[in-house]
Amino acid sequence: MRDLDELFATLAKSSFRAGFKLNAKDLAYLQQKGISTVLDHAEDFIKTRLAPAIIDNDGKQTPMRGHPVFVAQHATACCCRGCLQKWHQIAPGRELTLAEQAYIVVVLEKWLCECSNNNP
Repeated sequence: MRDLDELFATLAKSSFRAGFKLNAKDLAYLQQKGISTVLDHAEDFIKTRLAPAIIDNDGKQTPMRGHPVFVAQHATACCCRGCLQKWHQIAPGRELTLAEQAYIVVVLEKWLCECSNNNP
């Protein structure tokens, strides 16, 4: 797991990661539901799609759109176990700890809050 300031500075240098933005529908959903509810969704997505030791469709389990959390996962490289290893130094092949799951939610929260603050 990485320092968030260092992580976000590194993500900003990646044209692929920096290219992700919330569209109007995602921003409206975030505003309507609120960050707390959206983060509840994030916790569930992480628990079911990223936390297991073995993921049959790893690398393809996170849609590119359809929920603000999905966009945030791609923007922050929290979308698959390969990206978690490369960007966050979280080893694959084992179940994520509760601390690692909480770290991912914090990363997603920071990105979502920055997006909503930049689009009042």
